Amino acid sequence: MSSRPPVTIWMALPAYNEERSLPNLLERFVALQPELEKTGAKLRVLVVDDGSTDGTIAAAERFRDRLALEVIPHGVNRNLGAGLRTGLTGGVQRCGPDDLVATMDADNTHDPALLPTMRAILDREHADIVIASRYCPGGKEVGLTRLRQFLSRGASFLLTLVARVPGARDYTCGYRLYRASMLRRAFQVWGDRLIEEAGFVCMAEVLVKLGRGGARVTEAPLVLRYDLKEGASKMKILQTISRYFVMARRVRSAPLPRIAGDATTSGTMPAGSATK
Repeated sequence: MSSRPPVTIWMALPAYNEERSLPNLLERFVALQPELEKTGAKLRVLVVDDGSTDGTIAAAERFRDRLALEVIPHGVNRNLGAGLRTGLTGGVQRCGPDDLVATMDADNTHDPALLPTMRAILDREHADIVIASRYCPGGKEVGLTRLRQFLSRGASFLLTLVARVPGARDYTCGYRLYRASMLRRAFQVWGDRLIEEAGFVCMAEVLVKLGRGGARVTEAPLVLRYDLKEGASKMKILQTISRYFVMARRVRSAPLPRIAGDATTSGTMPAGSATK
């Protein structure tokens, strides 16, 4: 067993109509639990159901006897930004000062087995955020269309130019590991305004705000398996491209508050950032 203090990883999964993909992903979490326990970590899964019209909630509930799992329902579809905000605030509200909060796409394109490596990198490099990155050495994409590849790389290139975050190559991937203490400070500063974008651009937005606010960022190589995705993409390509430009201009012109501080600092969540 590891001599490190035990921590809980709160995995936030925003999900919308993922009845087909979510069970495959949750099976991978079940298989991962023994390895995490060997490193002194426990896993807690928060499925944020963003108004799904299929059997997403039922699919998640079937794993309650095999995972420490909670479903947080929105009731109506509020978009990815709201799902991400609910997942991050839900994790921070439940965590201890040394715990970690992770996010991941619910469509089974991200490999949970990377989590122990991400945690080791977080500790070794004294980082606040580890990005599972397609663009660092060892990372790659499988099954993604050329248009989607261009969009993701183009967005990361644009943000590197106008709102660079030291240590980040992949600005758009939703698979990340955060120190809960750092997220708590961020919500104390920003409240619900930490995530203002509604769609896929929210992932880049929160990284830019945290990174430019002083969070220490590093990466772990990710093999994105888009060929494992069940069903069509929900991304609206042209709308997403335009929102990257809008968000980049907004964050470039606005002063960003500093959130850097002791990585073990704790505190209470502001009233305005409670999960809704």
